[in-house]
Amino acid sequence: MASAVTSSLAKLNPFGSKGGKEDNDEKGETIGIESVAGGGHAARKSKITKDQLKVSKALRSFLVHEGVLSEQDAGLEADKPTAAIRELLDQPHIRVPRELVDRSRPLAEYFISSSHNTYLTAHQLYGEADPVAYRIALSTGSRCVEIDAWDNDDDKHEPKVTHGFTLASNVPFRRVCEVMRDVVDKEAAEGVAESGYAAAPIMLSLENHCSADGQLRLAQIMREVWGDRLLSKRVRDRGTGEERGSGEQVTLAEMGSKLAVIVEYYFPNQDVESDSEDDEQEGEAEAQAREKYKKQKKEAPKEGIIPELAELGVYAQSVKPRDQSWLEGELVEGPHDHLINVSESGLRSFMQKLSANISKHNAKHLMRVYPKGTRISSQNLHPVPFWGVGAQVCALNWQTFDAAMQLNEALFAGTDGYVLKPAGLRSGGSGKLGVGKKKKLHLRVAGATDVPIPEDREGKDIKPYVTCTLHHPNDLANEPPKKKTAGYKQHKLGVIHRGLNPPNKNPVYDETLEWEYEDNELTFLRILIKSDDSFAKNPVFAVAAVRLSYVVQGWTFIRMLDLKGRETHCTLLVKFDFEDVL
Repeated sequence: MASAVTSSLAKLNPFGSKGGKEDNDEKGETIGIESVAGGGHAARKSKITKDQLKVSKALRSFLVHEGVLSEQDAGLEADKPTAAIRELLDQPHIRVPRELVDRSRPLAEYFISSSHNTYLTAHQLYGEADPVAYRIALSTGSRCVEIDAWDNDDDKHEPKVTHGFTLASNVPFRRVCEVMRDVVDKEAAEGVAESGYAAAPIMLSLENHCSADGQLRLAQIMREVWGDRLLSKRVRDRGTGEERGSGEQVTLAEMGSKLAVIVEYYFPNQDVESDSEDDEQEGEAEAQAREKYKKQKKEAPKEGIIPELAELGVYAQSVKPRDQSWLEGELVEGPHDHLINVSESGLRSFMQKLSANISKHNAKHLMRVYPKGTRISSQNLHPVPFWGVGAQVCALNWQTFDAAMQLNEALFAGTDGYVLKPAGLRSGGSGKLGVGKKKKLHLRVAGATDVPIPEDREGKDIKPYVTCTLHHPNDLANEPPKKKTAGYKQHKLGVIHRGLNPPNKNPVYDETLEWEYEDNELTFLRILIKSDDSFAKNPVFAVAAVRLSYVVQGWTFIRMLDLKGRETHCTLLVKFDFEDVL
C-alpha cells in the first residue's frame, strides 16, 4: 500500500532520532476531577460518544483494502461516520472476563486498585494536602486509599492528615472522613442504576502517628462520621469457621460496600516506624529533607495502637515482619488477618529466589507494597512484578497519570477496582504464573485519527510515531522491550499519495511490531503516540495501556488518553495477533 511506502520513506529521514535526546516516557500530568482513568469502574464511563469520533479517509480506505468493510460501509466520500464505522468505534478494545470481577472469592485472592499518600495533590515534601484528592482517587477507580493521621497541636480533639515533618500542608481528619462518606453515599445512589450491583468496598490504609488520646479521637470520628458504612465487626456470626480460626476467609461479596480499615499492629518491643523509611539517597535537597524527617521522627514519642482503634482492623492488620516466618509458611505470633506491609526495595530483595514463597503467602494473606523512601517526588514504583507475586495492594501515587498509573488502569479498567488473581496465585495454586510456554505478539499498527496536538504546536511541525513497551512480571529491572513505528510526515508530493497522504494529525503507518515473551496472564502493553522532534525531547501526545489477556483480537480502535488520564478524540487502529512459539 501507499501508506507502507510513506513509512519507508520516513525511515530514511536523516533528521530523525538523534543520540542523546531525552525521552520522558515515564512521566504524566496531574490527575484532576475531570480525569476518567486511574484504575477501576470509572475508567470506561465515556464522555465522548462514538458519534463525536472520526476515522480519517486514509484509514477508511485501509479498512476497505483489508476487507473489513465495503466501500459503501466505509463511506469513503462521506463527511460523517457511517453506521458501520460507528459500530467499529463503539466496540471496546478489551473484554474483561466476567469471572475476574465475580466477588465470591476470599478477599486475599483479588488485586486491589490502590492509592499511596492519597491526601497529597503534588510533591510529597512540599505538596498540598486536600480532601478533594480522595474524591478524585475514588472516582477514578481506587478502592484502597491512605491516610497519615497526626495529632493536631491547634486542636487536640481534631487530628490532622499530613505528611509529617515535611512542608506539606494538612487537612482535618474529620474532613477526609466526610469526603469519603459522601463518595460512598453517591456510589450507593448511582451504583445499581449504572452497573446493576452495589459498589465494591473501600479499604483505608491508616498510618497512625497519633498519641493514645489522638487515636481514640480517630476511632470516634470514624464511627461518628461513617456510621453503619463502617465495617466495624466481622460479618459472620460467632461460632462459624471464620470465628474459630479455621482459615476460612471473608469473601469480597460479604464485605458489601463498606469502608474497611487497615490498622497497624506492632509486635512487643517493636519500633514504631513509618512506611517511608529507606536508606537510599536521591538528590542533595531531598536527602537533607529526609534526614531531618528521620531525626525528628526518632525524637517523637512512640505510641502503640490502643484497643479502640485496633478493633477497627477487622480484616486487615498491617505488620512489618520481624523475621522471615511468613515466607516459610505462617507468620509467627502475628495478628488475625495480617497484612504484610513492605517497601518495594524490601520485597524486591526476596523476589529473585523466593517468589513462589511470596506468592503462596499472598494467596491467603494480604500484602501492601509501598514506594521506597527515595521516591519523595511522587515517582511511582513499577507494579507489574509485584502483581506477579500476588501482592494485592500496590500503593501508587495517584497525583499524576504516569507510566505506573497507566498500567494500573490497564489491569483495573472495566472493573470495580478489584480483579481476581490468576489461578496460580490463588489458594491451592502453585505460586507461579508461567507454564514455560512462549508467545509471540504481532501488533499491526494501521494509523491514528485526530492525534491531540498541544496549543503551542502546529500540525505541520510534528512527526507522530507509535512506540510500545511490553511489561512482564519477570522484568525486575524494569527494562521493558520497546518497539516503534517510523515517524509520519505528510509529503508535499501529494500527487504520488493521492487519497493516502493525510495531514500529520491523521498518520498512517501499516507497520507490524513484534515481541516474543514467556506467556502468562499479567503481561501488559503500553502504547504511546509521540512526536519525533529532531534535537529535542520527544513529547508524548496520547497514551494507552492494555492487559494482553483482555485485548480483542483482530482490528480494533483504541481510544487514546492524554497525560492527565482524560479521554481524547484520538483513536488508534491496530490488530492484535498472538502466536504460540514452539
